Amino acid sequence: MKVAVVTGASSGIGQSAAVQIARRGSGVILTYNSNERGVQDTVREIEQSGGTAVALRLDIGDTAGFPAFREAVAGALRETFQRNSFDHLVNNAGFAGRAMIEEATEQEFVKLTDGLFKGPFFLTQTLLPLLADGGAIVNLTSNSTLPQVTVPGYSVYAALKGAMVVLTRYMAKEFSARGIRVNSVAPGATRTRFADDAFARNPEIIPDLAKTFALGRIGEPDDIGMVVAMLVSEEGRWITGQDIEVSGGQNL
Repeated sequence: MKVAVVTGASSGIGQSAAVQIARRGSGVILTYNSNERGVQDTVREIEQSGGTAVALRLDIGDTAGFPAFREAVAGALRETFQRNSFDHLVNNAGFAGRAMIEEATEQEFVKLTDGLFKGPFFLTQTLLPLLADGGAIVNLTSNSTLPQVTVPGYSVYAALKGAMVVLTRYMAKEFSARGIRVNSVAPGATRTRFADDAFARNPEIIPDLAKTFALGRIGEPDDIGMVVAMLVSEEGRWITGQDIEVSGGQNL
């Protein structure tokens, strides 16, 4: 059985990616930070479909905890999957932040950098010894990095997601010697808990926003999760070093 590690799998795109990967026959090690109830829902959904999942806590913004997390992953691999390696890593965990450039604080800048770039960089480095040759990595980026989706207030967030796009290409180059493929997926606006549950708190913004999508609606988590699952599976075996926009044609 192949095994995937999916960070930030307690809701939204991470939850969908974990479920979709499990449906294709892989075991899943899920991470959560504060939303334990959400990650247990993810585990339950996977188990009810006949899959196997293990939930581990991870703060993507705290690199000091990464060595202990690697040991926890190694333990889960041994005890639950009878493996000493895993096959797929989905770097999904992160958080949003919005501020105009003239109002942005250094504290918020550092927090976003830790969670959106430094964290995924060093988590990948930390887990590399456990990642099997021939495996696959998917990094979650954002279509806010693209010229046609430049929204005031997201300069730091988008710039850090842009850094992940570049990092994805370099990972693909460096890890190719081990046959490891690395791609990123850039969602558009998606109905998740993003930005402090913005869509749930402000449903009135959805109809006008939906008009900016060529396909006439905002994204749903499964729209993205299925693409992530495809990229780590056999169907994605000849794709590497790519940032793939999955946005239903936002601002096309």
